[in-house]
Amino acid sequence: MNYSTLKKGLAASFVALLGVTTLAEAQETASSAKVFGGRGQYRTWSIGVNAGVLSPFIATGGSNDFSNFDVNLGYGISLRKQLGHAFGLEGNVFRGKVSGTNKDFPSLTPKEFSTEIAYSADLRGVVNVATVDFLRRENSVNFFVTAGYGVVAYNPIVDGADKKGTWGDDGDKDNIKEAYIPVGAGIKFKVSDRVSFNLGYTMHFIDGDNFDGVYAKGTSKDKFSYGYAGLEFSLGSSSKPNLDWVNPLALMYDELKDPSLRNEVEALKTRVSAVEKSVEDLKKDSDGDGVADQFDKCPGTPAGTAVDGSGCPLPKAPEPTQINQGNLTGFETINFEFNSSVLKTESYPTLDKLSSVLRENGGKVTVNGYASSEGTAAYNLKLSKDRANSVKTYLVNSGVNSSQVVTKGFGEANPIASNDTEEGRIQNRRVESARN
Repeated sequence: MNYSTLKKGLAASFVALLGVTTLAEAQETASSAKVFGGRGQYRTWSIGVNAGVLSPFIATGGSNDFSNFDVNLGYGISLRKQLGHAFGLEGNVFRGKVSGTNKDFPSLTPKEFSTEIAYSADLRGVVNVATVDFLRRENSVNFFVTAGYGVVAYNPIVDGADKKGTWGDDGDKDNIKEAYIPVGAGIKFKVSDRVSFNLGYTMHFIDGDNFDGVYAKGTSKDKFSYGYAGLEFSLGSSSKPNLDWVNPLALMYDELKDPSLRNEVEALKTRVSAVEKSVEDLKKDSDGDGVADQFDKCPGTPAGTAVDGSGCPLPKAPEPTQINQGNLTGFETINFEFNSSVLKTESYPTLDKLSSVLRENGGKVTVNGYASSEGTAAYNLKLSKDRANSVKTYLVNSGVNSSQVVTKGFGEANPIASNDTEEGRIQNRRVESARN
């Protein structure tokens, strides 16, 4: 028996019986985080990386100076501070290129533009939508919307004309600098307690009309969009939960509506400890006979002694020369006392004859155990198997190869007499042997 496996299995079953999957989950449920306990009890800082596609068009439409856009790569990093369950502040920096053409209208000029974004930096407010989840105790998917304010530095090239070195009046002649307002939305998936996978889309409304290199005073201002995917990594102590994923409704329920839950978890720890102690006791076998102390009816058996399922020594078979086997065939029925699998001495001659037959002639024998109907069917099935195994143990100890003996237990099945009388029950407490 693998006692380590038994120990883990019993502990896990006991915990599951009380409605908690594992002890670790029970401890997690008993988190120290409390309603109105402040941000210090959570991980609130995170850093992210992202990459995606930049376009001069936005989802809300509007006028554009060019009819077609090219697919260009953008990339960036972010740093966020979560201020509450539903709101945080996020700083973003990214770079990339935005370009487009008028290939669908060849007669129009200019024909194409390409704008290099030297940098774009902004500060946004991030609102988690549907933070309260009535389906799960802890969120695994968050929807969010963002809006903020930032500055972009860029250099537009129109029909191959690069005016880099002529822009600006603040000492930076290589780039135009203008303010913009980012507005976006996205979805966040929890990959692990530390990592999330983000998909987002942001529209950037620029305070100017130079982004695509075509300037028309008094017309609508330029804009561009950024569709991206990225990974976000939570920073801080692993002993604290991530504020992003905590369901405030579940937290409030645990603390305010079900104050007994934590007491139940503590009681659960005590009960599991008791189960573990019981398993440790179950492993003890002081006399080393293979039968645990809790089930050993004959403690202190000398080392090397063959014992039965109760830990009691098996009787030694008399020498064959001392046994008058008479007309025995070895296949006679062997009877047992009530609730016992110990062989009677009167069964020894039969077993010795059977042993002699098997050792001299070879072959195999099936030993079938039975029980009378007292007690439960499950117990009687076990008792019948123990009786068959007692016969096999005797035969093996007398020199029969273990592979020659097959044991089966049938419990109360196949009675040869009525179980309504004591005489009938005595006959049913038996073992029958048959050659294969």
